[in-house]
Amino acid sequence: MERALARRTLLAGAAAAAAGTVWAGAGRAAAAGWRGPVRQAAVDAETARIRQALIELRRDIHRHPEAPGQERRTAAVVARELRAAGLTVATEVGGHGVVGVLRGSRPGRTVAYRADMDAVPPTDIVGTGPAPAHVCGHDVHTAIGIGVARVLARLRPRLSGTAVFLFQPAEESLSGARALIDAGVLERLGIEEIHALHCGPFPVGRFASTAGYGMPGQDKGEVALTGPDAVDAARRLAAELGALATVALPQTPADLERIIADAQTPDGPLARFVALRATAQEAKVSVSYRCWPQERYVEVRDTVRRAAMPYTGAEVRFPTEPFPALVCPEHDAHLLTRRLRRALGPHTVTELHAAFPPFSGEDFALYLNRVPGTYTFLGVRTPGAPVTTSYPHFPDFLPDERAIGIGVRAMAGWIAERTHAA
Repeated sequence: MERALARRTLLAGAAAAAAGTVWAGAGRAAAAGWRGPVRQAAVDAETARIRQALIELRRDIHRHPEAPGQERRTAAVVARELRAAGLTVATEVGGHGVVGVLRGSRPGRTVAYRADMDAVPPTDIVGTGPAPAHVCGHDVHTAIGIGVARVLARLRPRLSGTAVFLFQPAEESLSGARALIDAGVLERLGIEEIHALHCGPFPVGRFASTAGYGMPGQDKGEVALTGPDAVDAARRLAAELGALATVALPQTPADLERIIADAQTPDGPLARFVALRATAQEAKVSVSYRCWPQERYVEVRDTVRRAAMPYTGAEVRFPTEPFPALVCPEHDAHLLTRRLRRALGPHTVTELHAAFPPFSGEDFALYLNRVPGTYTFLGVRTPGAPVTTSYPHFPDFLPDERAIGIGVRAMAGWIAERTHAA
């Protein structure tokens, strides 16, 4: 009861409460006399100081993967790190979610950063696996989120506004964001915008921005048939529906390389697509697909219904609505792109011109349906490494750990700028 009361109290009033004691030292001393926003040089210096510790933290989390909804140990590690940095922390939010609040020394805006914590279930690993594994980079995301919190805590004397850190469970099951939203995090903390990174198959040191794009949603349906030939009819219908796909699931590393190139091509083959799989089982056909733009689900559903009509006793069922696509506001993404190029180098950012990758959902979409923000891919591909080592959900996924420090530098500077923005 006391824990629950404390959690509700935090969510109701943390945006207006002090974050408590933060570390003393170089960051505080460097802030003396400086009245502007946090400088990137200060962010870079603090990041360099903790970079190796964050790599070790990521390795610890990697060794203890936890399936969606089971992130007890990871959440405990996160809470410990945030408290040590001086943040006000709530645990067990929306399941095993952890919320950390850092209030700056000056007035400003309230901006959130999201990091997902869960590992990929065995059935969602390409080729399947024996157990949950961090093959989507959530261990990297968690380490970066903690790093951003630690850096900004050190620089609190010059930080404006409030930075909120959402460490989210159950992203892989597309249920964690909904749980945090239902817990009232966005409204009670007064979050005005939200940002996130996700590991991607781009060279380490490179970001891929998603202005007007992001990640496709997903839709699933079922067609039930009747009659003496229902089993054979289901096989025929599955073949017909499978032909609706305009892009194929990648089968080889060359396919993955092509997808990466296509996503960077203006008006390319991924600017508008349907990725659909239809499977017959007895007298039923299961349909799952992703499309872009997201409004196409109406068209795809109508096409499935028309294709099923000639079959005896066909009954088509879809959920009320598909899971929404993640669409990044263009204005916010362009602001981040310009900032990254200014702060980290002119060749730091690749701009995507399509939803990428076309075969995954992402529940960060639910946040962006309520507040503006950005979702940016962080390059984790080691030079010369096979593409599968940086493409999420492949069993040999092995991100370049240098990306952790790069991600912290980028996001700590960005969050500090956004909390300071008028």
